[in-house]
Amino acid sequence: MDVAFYDVAFELDDLSKVAKTLLGKSKCRIFLFEGEMGAGKTTLIKELCKVLGSHDHFSSPTFSIVNEYKMPGGKIYHFDLYRVRAYEELLDIGIEEYLDSGQYCFVEWPALVENLIESEFVKVELRVEGEKRRIIAGIIANSKF
Repeated sequence: MDVAFYDVAFELDDLSKVAKTLLGKSKCRIFLFEGEMGAGKTTLIKELCKVLGSHDHFSSPTFSIVNEYKMPGGKIYHFDLYRVRAYEELLDIGIEEYLDSGQYCFVEWPALVENLIESEFVKVELRVEGEKRRIIAGIIANSKF
């Protein structure tokens, strides 16, 4: 079952408001981010982490695959699966434990991981519209339902 809950154009200056709205519209803790290179996936995730109360240094986990950030009362896991080519690589990093942890999981380039998620998740699609404008579409989904 897929339920669209958010579809809006925004300026990059509005990221904090967008992050608050995105978190407020969902009870899910797993977010999958799709969009072309440069669409703003990592930038939006950094803002989501700030809204959740993390004061850590945020960076793209392109080479480490996963970064862990502290937030009040828990952790945030930020994945960049761009370089991951095989399902087995996900299992090697323990992806299932992260997804089942109950902590926030933000996943960029999620094609390989989507079928591993047993709970509801939010799929966020970002599209570029000009230099500073983006379109975001959010869908609460789970292909198991």
